[in-house]
Amino acid sequence: MSQAAVGMPTDAFDNPLLMKTELGRPAKRGFTLPDYDFTYGRPNLAKDGGAAEAMTGWSPTAALPIFRKEKKPDRDFVALNKACVGSGLVTAKEQFEYRATHDVRRRVAEEEKNKTKIKRIPASMTFGISTRPSTPVFDLLEHRYQDRWLNDRRKTELVKRDRLQQKQSLNKGIYETRASLLRKFCPTVEAPPLWQMPKFQRKLPHLETFRSIEARNKALDSHATDCTARTGVFGHGTYEGAKS
Repeated sequence: MSQAAVGMPTDAFDNPLLMKTELGRPAKRGFTLPDYDFTYGRPNLAKDGGAAEAMTGWSPTAALPIFRKEKKPDRDFVALNKACVGSGLVTAKEQFEYRATHDVRRRVAEEEKNKTKIKRIPASMTFGISTRPSTPVFDLLEHRYQDRWLNDRRKTELVKRDRLQQKQSLNKGIYETRASLLRKFCPTVEAPPLWQMPKFQRKLPHLETFRSIEARNKALDSHATDCTARTGVFGHGTYEGAKS
């Protein structure tokens, strides 16, 4: 009987899909491994700037020039419309055909050209924010900021006082009379009332609970005599108790 190859079933006629592993034992598989001098992995075909390249040496490369595609200026439709009218083309169709066959571009100003240019940053330039000066601790302890604010307030008050004195000196010899006051007086104009429908312009109440005017007056008089003993602003509340 010939010896079976490693990793292959013992019987060549057995179907490997129908084979079952033995109970409590792992499946029998075998693969031939390469020799000990074999190196696993993929070879580094390109230099990626790793540690091996840094140890072998550097190859200085010159900085590549930066090419920037210049942007084509926009079409000048104002000049195109002016040329259309000058040629006698007035309708929209004629102007559309004229724009399709003619082209006028806007003039780019020098400032816009300078904006598109790439500015070279010098090598000696330092990035960041400048160091802020330290807080004057002595000024804080001596209340310099408070004294400065008080001096500013005094100056503003003196300026206001001088202006008031100048106004008083100018109006010192002028006396107001009744005629001058009436000349300056502006009577207030009352706004006109809002418009209402005639049926809502009735001044009489819609509901009259008293039988007559005499009964209404008697009820109001009795309420006026009794409101002093009741609570509330208008004397409509409950009776107040006795106060010591």
